[in-house]
Amino acid sequence: MDTTTDTTPLRAVALVCTLSPSPKRSSAQLLAEQTMAALGDHGVTGEVIRIADHDVKPGVQTDMGDGDAWPQIRDTLLRSDILVLSTPIWLGHPSSHAQRVLERLDAELGESDDEGRMLTYGKAAAVCVVGNEDGAHHVSAELFQGLNDVGFSLAPNAVTYWVGEAMQGTDYQDLDETPEKTAATTRTLAANAAHLARRLKAAPYPPSS
Repeated sequence: MDTTTDTTPLRAVALVCTLSPSPKRSSAQLLAEQTMAALGDHGVTGEVIRIADHDVKPGVQTDMGDGDAWPQIRDTLLRSDILVLSTPIWLGHPSSHAQRVLERLDAELGESDDEGRMLTYGKAAAVCVVGNEDGAHHVSAELFQGLNDVGFSLAPNAVTYWVGEAMQGTDYQDLDETPEKTAATTRTLAANAAHLARRLKAAPYPPSS
């Protein structure tokens, strides 16, 4: 029986993959925070984690030892219903921190529950992309494939993004106001991701063979 409702509380975590550590301003951080605020309108709480502020070791295991910060981040992720992955565009690709997050999530291929499902099954994922160059669709496609490979589900319109005019230097964080198209896309992402996460809580995926 479906015991979830449109008000069932959910949790989300946004992993911000800017190359700059805090307190430097970040467009990827800003769009992630706006996405979390939009999720809040759908009964979702959570937190934003800037990967550059933590010593996330390279590797494809859940714990790379020697001060690796990923295990704590992973615990937060596994307690969440929604993962938001936010990245700038660099040379037409996701940032190196976004790639590292995907590489660390690769370890989930070897983790499962008592019914053989990856621990990430039942979780929705969404993507935020910012840049002052073209490439938002390419970047989101790269992240979508990786996130799906490691067990996350994607709702329709699971990306919100802003890119500036080609070969110009304006950043998202420098705009006087959020463009309505981006704001509307963020609202759609939040509504669909929250809806999907609630449906997955109500009807888990079948056991893996």
